[in-house]
Formats: sequence, C-alpha cells, structure tokens
Amino acid sequence: MSFSSLGLSDEIVRAVTARGYTTPTPIQMQAIPAVMSGGDLLAGAQTGTGKTAGFTLPLLQRLSDKSVKGSSTGRPPIRALILTPTRELAAQVESSVCEYGKYLKLNSMVMFGGVNIKSQIQQLKSRVDILVATPGRLLDHVQQGTLDLSQIEILVLDEADRMLDMGFIRDIRRILALLPKQRQNLLFFATFSDEIKALAAGLLNRPMMIEVARRNLTSENVTQLVYLVDRERKRDLLVHLIKNITGFRCWFSPALSMALIVWLSN
Repeated sequence: MSFSSLGLSDEIVRAVTARGYTTPTPIQMQAIPAVMSGGDLLAGAQTGTGKTAGFTLPLLQRLSDKSVKGSSTGRPPIRALILTPTRELAAQVESSVCEYGKYLKLNSMVMFGGVNIKSQIQQLKSRVDILVATPGRLLDHVQQGTLDLSQIEILVLDEADRMLDMGFIRDIRRILALLPKQRQNLLFFATFSDEIKALAAGLLNRPMMIEVARRNLTSENVTQLVYLVDRERKRDLLVHLIKNITGFRCWFSPALSMALIVWLSN
C-alpha cells in the first residue's frame, strides 16, 4: 500500500516521499482513512510507530480540501488545534506539519512556554491555520485576549495519557469549553487507562477505536536495555554510553534530564 492509495493529495505525497517514506506504517494505514472520514478517533500508538504522520497527513488533507482565502474583512481563523504535553513534542509536531505541508497553502505555528510571549502574539497577527500548543501557554494567550479558538474544526490531543499524568486535565477542560461543539476530535495515547477512558467518554462522539499494538507495551521499534551497576559507577556508565554507543541519536528532554538526575542521586 502507498500513501497515494490512502487518498492523500499529490502535494502531500510529494512531501512525504521527500522525507524518504514510501509505505505507510500500520497506525498510518488505519488512522489516515479514519481521520479523513471526518469522525472522531481514539487511537493507541507507541513512540516509533509513525503516529505523528498518522494525524498530521489527514489533517492537512482535510484543511487543504476546503482552504479558505484571506479577505479584507479580517484574518482567516485558526482551524486546527493540536495539544501536546511538552514543548519538545510541540516543536516536533509543528516541524512535521511544516514538512508535510510545505507544498500546501496552509500556515502553522507552535506555541509553548519558556519563551517571550510577545513574539507569539506578533505571529498570531498573521494567518495561522494550524496551531500546535502546550496547554499552559495556550491559556496564557486566551487570558490576554490574543487567541480566538471559536472556529476550530479539528482538535488533536497528542499523548493524552502523558497530559493526564502531568496534571493537565483541568487545563484541557478549560480549553474544551472555548471550542465550538461541532468539531472533529482525535485522541492519541500510548498507554490505555481508566483516565483515558473517562476523557474519551466526555470528549469523543461515537469514535472509531484503533490500537496497533497491545496495550501498555512499548513499541517493537524501541530496544530496552538494563545495566546493573553500583551507585558509585552510575556516572561513569552514563558517560561511557554517551561516548561509545554509535548509530543511535540521544535526545535529552527536560523530563529525561530530570529522570537522569534522580537516577544518579539514588
């Protein structure tokens, strides 16, 4: 099966091919047609399964099918909102939106805390079709009156289980109250839990359910290794691994950095 056989436009397939991808992953084969059908979706997918493209590609397709033009009466509205739990994931997702949508007449923006809010306010004055954001900074903009979410057509909660674990449920509910009732909702998770069930029950309308791997397991593409080492040698082991493991990329997010600090101190 190819990406074009999933109903994606030539412009999107061209961008995907430029990234070196020719065959959809299992989550993409199931999620892309589901999202393009216009219904709500509850999807379980672990890291490394191609989940991001599973919702960004059909989202771009749906928005480009009926792309609105700028007018003299004001800026076109924000049409899609993608919420993520961390700034690193937000930046990663928005980068994918830019890459896959580079041949489309759609504009995207990423919004998260820890940076000057003034530059984000300035960017919001131009056209933004797709907004990728963390909950806290998004609500900051809402409080300042710089953001209008009243015309959102598609809402994506990416890594919803992590957002719940990080205590964002109250922020999520506040954001949902700002959105139009008639919209498409896409909820992606890695770990299925009672909390996810409850969130889905209150958010989704007769959703399609997709799980491409058994629940609560890491992706088969992720190799897990255990090193048994004395406390005194933990730092030496970490330095050795960083210096000597080749062929792998190591990415330190704030959460991973904190976990390493705790590990080294115990």
